[in-house]
Amino acid sequence: MTAARPDLDPELRELLADMPLMSQLSREVLAHLRQLPSAPVDSLLAHRPVDRREITVPAKDGAPIPLSVFSPANTDRTTAAPCIYWMHGGGMVMGDRFSQIDIPLEWLDEFGAVVVSVDYRLAPEATGTALVDDCYQGLLWVAEHSAELGIDPARIVVAGASAGGGLAAGITLLARDLGTPAIAAQVLIGPMLDHRNTSASSCQYGDGPGVWTREMNEFGWRCVLGDLTDDQVPAYVSPALADDLSGLPTTYIDTGSAEVFRDEDADYALRIWAAGGQAELHVWAGGFHGFDALYPRAHISATARRVRTDWLARVLPPNSAAQRSPRSHTQPTHDPIPGGTP
Repeated sequence: MTAARPDLDPELRELLADMPLMSQLSREVLAHLRQLPSAPVDSLLAHRPVDRREITVPAKDGAPIPLSVFSPANTDRTTAAPCIYWMHGGGMVMGDRFSQIDIPLEWLDEFGAVVVSVDYRLAPEATGTALVDDCYQGLLWVAEHSAELGIDPARIVVAGASAGGGLAAGITLLARDLGTPAIAAQVLIGPMLDHRNTSASSCQYGDGPGVWTREMNEFGWRCVLGDLTDDQVPAYVSPALADDLSGLPTTYIDTGSAEVFRDEDADYALRIWAAGGQAELHVWAGGFHGFDALYPRAHISATARRVRTDWLARVLPPNSAAQRSPRSHTQPTHDPIPGGTP
C-alpha cells in the first residue's frame, strides 16, 4: 500500500469525524446495511410541484424492473422536456432507486427535466450482466415511451453515482454498440469502472476504515462477477475494459482526490479524449468517495453540484433553456449511512 494520501478537505474532515467507518464488507454486514431505511424521497418531494408515477418493465429474463418517474407538475408540455435517467449507488450490492435521488431532482428543478430512476437488481443475488441489462431495458422503455412521458428523445441524459456511474457508463457503451437509444450526454459521479482494483488510488485507500475502501470495492465486484475469470468479464460490466471509447456522447466525470476510484475515473476521461471524444473531468481536492451526496451542504459539495449543473446547462441540446425553471437553492438533508454511498 502507498502510505501517503492526499489530505481531506478540512470541512469534510471535520464532518467525517462523526461518521462510523468500516474497512471491509461481508455478507453479514451487507444484510444489516440493507435493513437501514431507504432515502427519504417523500421529504424531498414535499416542497416540489412534482408528479410521481411508478412503472414496472420486464427484464430480459422477465423479472420486474421498477422505475420511478418524476415529472414537473403544472408545466407547459408543448415543448418536450429533457430526461435524466438515473442509476443509484451502493457498490452494486445495496441501495435502491431513491438512493442519492436528491442529485437528479435538482436537475428537475433547474431544467424542468423528467427524472426516471431505475431499481436494477443487486448482487450477489444478480450477477454478471444482469445489473447493466436491467438498466438498459429500463432505458429502452423510456426512449420508446418518450412521447407518453413528455420527453424529448434527443435529450436523454444517463447519470449515476458510484456503482450507478459505472452502470451509466456500461449502458452508454451498450447503446453505442447496439445503435439505440440515442444518449445526449452521460454524467458519471465517482463512477465504479474497473473490477481489477489495482490503481494507485485503490491501493492508497485500503488497509483501513473509510467511506469506501479497496477491500469493500473488492467485495462488491466479487459479488457481481461470481465465478467469472478476468478474461470473461464484459466491458459493459467493467467499462474500463472497453478497448474503444470512441463514439460516446459528451461525458462529465467527477471524483475526489482522496478516494479509491480517482485514478480509474481520470483514466476513463483521458481515454475518451484519446479516442477523439469530449469529456469534462473534475478531481475535487480533498474529496472522499460520495462526499457531495453524504454532506451536500459542505462548501466543496455545493460547488461540485453547481459545476455539474452548469455543465448540463451548456451541453443539453437546443430548447433546454425553454424548460428551465427558477433555480432551487434548497439543499436536502440526510443522515449519513454507514459504509457511504458507492
